[in-house]
Amino acid sequence: MNEKSSLSQRLKAFCLKFFDKTFWKFILVGIANTLFGTGVMFLMYNLAFKNYHDSSWAYWVSSAANYVLGSILSYFLNKTFTFKSKTNTGKTMWRFVINISACYLIAYGVAKPLAALIFSNASATMQANMAMLAGMCFFVALNYVGQRFFVFKGTQEEE
Repeated sequence: MNEKSSLSQRLKAFCLKFFDKTFWKFILVGIANTLFGTGVMFLMYNLAFKNYHDSSWAYWVSSAANYVLGSILSYFLNKTFTFKSKTNTGKTMWRFVINISACYLIAYGVAKPLAALIFSNASATMQANMAMLAGMCFFVALNYVGQRFFVFKGTQEEE
C-alpha cells in the first residue's frame, strides 16, 4: 500500500506542477492564437483554394499559413506573457522555430492519413477539413511540451 501511496503522491505532484498557472496562460494565448490561425487556415483552404480541393498542396499551404502567421503571434505572446522570458529573442527564437516545425510536421503528418482512414467514405474536402482539425489538437499538445521544456526552459522569470 505504501508503494501505491507514494506513486499516487508523485503523480499528483507531477500533475500540479505540469498543469500550473503557466499551463493556463498557455491555453489562454492558444485560444487567441487558434482563433486567428484557424480563420487563416480555413479561409485559405475553402475560399482561396476552392478550386484546388483535390490537390494535397492546398491542405499543406493552408495549414502552413496558419502556423507561420500564428507562430509569430504565439512566440511573442508566450515569451512575454506565458513564460515571462527575459532571455534575448535570438537565444530562444531558433529553439522556437525547431519546436514549431517539428510539432507541425508530426501533428499534420499523423492527422492527414488518420483522417483519410477514419473518414474514408467522406469527400476529399471533408477529409482534409477533419485532418486540419485533428492536426490542430495534436499540435497544441506537442507545442506546449516543447515550449515549456525546450524553448523557454530555464529562461522564465520567477513570480
